[in-house]
Amino acid sequence: MLFRKCAGGVVFHGENVFLLRNEKGEWVLPKGVVRGQMSKREVAVDRVRSETGVNAQVLEAVGETNYEFYSVTRRASVCNRVMWYTMRAESEAFRIAFEQGFTDGGWLPIGEAVEKITYTQDKSLVRLAHEKYKAQLAEENVG
Repeated sequence: MLFRKCAGGVVFHGENVFLLRNEKGEWVLPKGVVRGQMSKREVAVDRVRSETGVNAQVLEAVGETNYEFYSVTRRASVCNRVMWYTMRAESEAFRIAFEQGFTDGGWLPIGEAVEKITYTQDKSLVRLAHEKYKAQLAEENVG
């Protein structure tokens, strides 16, 4: 089995989170493989920007997920280990990277997003990231 390190972002703006729909019709979060000298944090920021057009800053790491699939091109099983970061967008402006195979996406209220998300572990991740995001905002408003 091939193991790959990946990183992605759970990106918030106000009370909305950003989701993408991929070519398989799955609702997912922006993420990518860690390559070269880039850190996981840098990859998360880069993939959010390249897949969604959103400029976002990392607030904190929120957790890790793992998933396996069979790669037809590699003729092997692949396990992606994804480090996720809670992120805050600078604005609501976005651009879906259709050229990367995405077919839809945008800002969704948390409840609607959790219903749409394809994978259970991503649903849990968004709920947890939202709690951390709200706590961060509350802390900023107190300070």
